[in-house]
Amino acid sequence: MCYMNVIKVVDMSIPVEAGTVIYPGDPEPHLTVHSTIAREGFNLLSVRMGSQTGTHVDAPYHFEETGERIDEVDLRRFTGPGVVVDATGLPPRGRITTAHLDPVRDRLAAGTVVLLRTDWSRHRGRPSYFDHPFLDPAACEELLEAGVRTIGVDAVNLDETPDDTHPGDGYPCHHLIARVGGIIAENLTDVAEVESLVDPLVCLFPIRLSGADGAPVRAVALQLDRP
Repeated sequence: MCYMNVIKVVDMSIPVEAGTVIYPGDPEPHLTVHSTIAREGFNLLSVRMGSQTGTHVDAPYHFEETGERIDEVDLRRFTGPGVVVDATGLPPRGRITTAHLDPVRDRLAAGTVVLLRTDWSRHRGRPSYFDHPFLDPAACEELLEAGVRTIGVDAVNLDETPDDTHPGDGYPCHHLIARVGGIIAENLTDVAEVESLVDPLVCLFPIRLSGADGAPVRAVALQLDRP
């Protein structure tokens, strides 16, 4: 019998709490005490939040009316060998281009989970968090052509987040990925730690929300002691 031990776990999830960053206009999370040991004999929390609160994944249905909803997606799409794309050092609203894919191009394949590392999570909690780098559509198309169907980023949005000064381009990468049944993970953190793992296995399993456009996840990367 063969066993695989978990050598190291990298938690790429942000905490869900009252001050958790949300995409502009999304429902704010509210966590309140419902029951206590002193009063009812057990502790229970009341939780109210949006389907894409905190670290989460988007189902194709998020941008495609006929796309799969989160509870319909093949669970294999939420896990696979992790490939980190180094896109650090970009300026606010800088583009992650095809040039950033060059160092890992030979590792891009069907079944891999691509993690875009911008280190922008260090801005979380400040207005600058919304001026994050974003994936250029040409780079997105190249990832999809290589067979990649799961892409994550350590920022609030894979596409540019529009505001009064920056209207954005209409979420082109979200549409491209949704059309091929792909998955997007957003609000990741500590992606730099994943680069220290040998052959990381990434797991992005969502809450099974019936009919939903997406769901929160506990995003982790594992280094396994493989026999």
